[in-house]
Amino acid sequence: MTPDAASDSAAADAGDAAVTARGRVVLVTGLSGAGMSVALKALEDLGYEAVDNLRLSLVRALIRQADPRRRPLALVIDSRTRDFSAQNFLDELEELRRRDDLEVSLVFLDCGDEVLQRRFTETRRRHPLAEDRTVPDGIQRERALLFPLREESDVTIDTTQLSIHDLRRILSGHFKRDAHAALQVFVTSFSFRQGLPREADLVFDVRFLVNPHYDPELRPLTGLNPAVAARVESDPDFPAFFRNLTELLRPLLPRYNQEGKSYLTIAIGCTGGKHRSVFVAERLAGWLKEQGLRVNLSHRELDRQGLRTGAGPAGTAGGNLG
Repeated sequence: MTPDAASDSAAADAGDAAVTARGRVVLVTGLSGAGMSVALKALEDLGYEAVDNLRLSLVRALIRQADPRRRPLALVIDSRTRDFSAQNFLDELEELRRRDDLEVSLVFLDCGDEVLQRRFTETRRRHPLAEDRTVPDGIQRERALLFPLREESDVTIDTTQLSIHDLRRILSGHFKRDAHAALQVFVTSFSFRQGLPREADLVFDVRFLVNPHYDPELRPLTGLNPAVAARVESDPDFPAFFRNLTELLRPLLPRYNQEGKSYLTIAIGCTGGKHRSVFVAERLAGWLKEQGLRVNLSHRELDRQGLRTGAGPAGTAGGNLG
């Protein structure tokens, strides 16, 4: 066989492999106003062919025509569609999951009632299930309608406190087009007073460590400052805590990877989310990188308050879903 013929043969084999691989289909649903349009755009940016507001009766025909073996497919199907019902959706999902040629994932976007109501009020949009009732009633009606889908979802994302950037990051962690990618870990610090990060898989409380807040010189600083870091690290209980934390995570991380989990969120919390949690999150992210993992790091309260660079109050990076 000539080199050119061998090259052509290899290309053909690669093309056949691309066609015969399982096609990826991501179905997106959830509460109106929870960010489905943002999610669909994020998946489109990841290379998915994206279709919004698709009728359930057209799903299989579209999959057949689009051929997700060549390019993955992302579909938003929600209560706006004419033939929508939770049971019909579940029946369709079950049929798709039975197919050997498809890898199907259901993403459900959830959000708190007050935030949803505010988003509809601020944008003056009409809720699809509130034509003859108030927006709060429409939200409750839709929540009850979609509850079976939330229970069946592969990935549930609560966007109550998420920015557009956060939602894009989470979707990228779960659905980027790299079948052989290793586990990606996202570490974030947070304040318990401001609520738990709802997307967190593992949460660790570091409020037992010495608190720099009570030192007038350290109070205006953050856990990114060497003086604050030194104060927290000087706590006699810190070395044993951090050693036990890493020993706990060491055997868990490969197991998550073996189970097919592509994205893991670890949240570190303290009272104000400014000193102790920031330092521990930084230290943990460094340790995870030393283990060869891909790590993203964020400090929720610092980002919200514009404290990373000492700037004044600032909005959440990436804009708001509302």
